[in-house]
Amino acid sequence: MPTLFTKIINGEIPCHKIMENDQYLAFLDIRPINPGHTLVIPKEEINYVFDIEDELLGGLMIFAKAVARKIKKAVPCKRIGIMVAGLEVPHAHIHLIPMNTIPDLNFANAKETNQEQLAEVAEKIRNC
Repeated sequence: MPTLFTKIINGEIPCHKIMENDQYLAFLDIRPINPGHTLVIPKEEINYVFDIEDELLGGLMIFAKAVARKIKKAVPCKRIGIMVAGLEVPHAHIHLIPMNTIPDLNFANAKETNQEQLAEVAEKIRNC
């Protein structure tokens, strides 16, 4: 059965896309910790990040770096934090989270955000 992220890749579930190529996709988290919180995934459905083949994993990090640079230009913050938890969806993914302090990376602070706000943030990031 396809994961939630595979359904997003296939266009069965909408998302606020930030960047995409033939191997990777970056889109906004619908329950962001901070505005601009983005998920970066390989399009290949692999459950665990450390099961990703080395070349694909290296490419994922390079892709995430490009996405992080765009987020940093669009969202006021000191840094873009990176986190790999990997328990929420059985499809490897990286969280890129705008942050000013370490507590800014606390998933307990995640909150539902309306689609209009997400669309506005996504547009801002894409245009950077």
